[in-house]
Amino acid sequence: MVAATTGFSMMHVAIRYISADLHPFQIMFFRNFFGLIIFIPLIWRSGLGTFRTKRLPVHLLRAGLNVMAMGLYFTALSLTPVAQVTALGFTAPLFAGVLSAVVLGEQFRLRRWMAIILGFVGALVILRPGFQELDLGSTFALIASLIWGVTLIVIRVLGRTESSATTTIYMSVLLSALSFIPALIVWQTPTVTTFMLLILLAVVGTAAQLGLAQALKEADAMTVMPFDFTKLIWAALLGYLIFAEVPDIFIWIGGTIIFSSGIYLAYRENKIGKSRPIEPAGPPGA
Repeated sequence: MVAATTGFSMMHVAIRYISADLHPFQIMFFRNFFGLIIFIPLIWRSGLGTFRTKRLPVHLLRAGLNVMAMGLYFTALSLTPVAQVTALGFTAPLFAGVLSAVVLGEQFRLRRWMAIILGFVGALVILRPGFQELDLGSTFALIASLIWGVTLIVIRVLGRTESSATTTIYMSVLLSALSFIPALIVWQTPTVTTFMLLILLAVVGTAAQLGLAQALKEADAMTVMPFDFTKLIWAALLGYLIFAEVPDIFIWIGGTIIFSSGIYLAYRENKIGKSRPIEPAGPPGA
């Protein structure tokens, strides 16, 4: 799990670095395209039968939401310090919790609602509206987390009938196809150096996803998920070393509050036996 969080943080730092030369939409496409290439052996081993589904519209909905969340999150990384975007990304489970109650009709008691409210208070601690101007990158990060929260609900719905292999394969294929559309609008040919960095970004990001999946296979979610907080530590460290970004105390306080709320929600869900998404969620920009 620690290796996975390190990989996600490295990928996000690479996105910020490459965005100085390439539009985030293009970075998103190359991340998905090279990720698809890495998944080709899985598709080959699984056979064409894995593509059989009666829920293609739901797969398309999931991929469309995923592309919107990634596009916004990648753009946020190009505008706002990595640690701040990472901390705000922790709000995705909070949005998913609200949507579980509203859309899926799950029963939330007072303690879970209090955890969600406290988590959003943590976001306010980071943003401090009224004390500082709300920057565009932070806005995009929050919207990306909201959309990712919706995506987690769609993943849960797909998990009722679809295998993880089918969902993963459709995700890989459809993300590459859909992310090509916005990339084409802003297309410019990357340099050789940038192209190599894009390949490295996709490899690290895919390895992080696989590491997260393996962590959840080896141990219960409540055992490994607390280590997800190390994303903020790696993001702060790498942001400082590469971009000289120093996160203020409010990012650490707010990030801790948001993450703690998300962990409590996961604990309560695990305790009452609710079903989890059929694949590891990862951050909005995974």
